[in-house]
Amino acid sequence: QVQLVESGGRYVQPGESPKLSCIGSGFHMGHYAMSWYRQAPGKEREFVAFTTRTGSRTNYTDSVKGRFIMSRDSAKNSVYLQMNDLRPEDTATYYCNAPTPKYWGQGTQVTVSS
Repeated sequence: QVQLVESGGRYVQPGESPKLSCIGSGFHMGHYAMSWYRQAPGKEREFVAFTTRTGSRTNYTDSVKGRFIMSRDSAKNSVYLQMNDLRPEDTATYYCNAPTPKYWGQGTQVTVSS
C-alpha cells in the first residue's frame, strides 16, 4: 500500500538547522508535485512548501522564505525540507503531502526551544 514516511524531526535549540526527509513507497513519487505542511499545537494545519513534479520550481509560505529549502530525489523516491535558523514559532508536526492523489504521511515532530 501507499506510504509516506517522514523523519528527521527532533528537539532543537533556536538557530539550529535540521533536515527533514520524506520517503515514499507503494507509488511513484516522481509522478507528482509534493508539499510540506505543518501543524502547531492548537493551530490549524498550514502550508509550508511546494515543489513541482520535476523539482524545477518551489514556493514557500512567507514565514519560511529565505530559511527553508525544499528539494527532491526521484531515484530515492524522496523529498526533503532543509530548515535553517529555526525559531520557536516553527515548532510543529511536519507532514509530507502529495496533493493530487491526496496522500499524507504520519508526521515528524520538530520542537524549537532553549
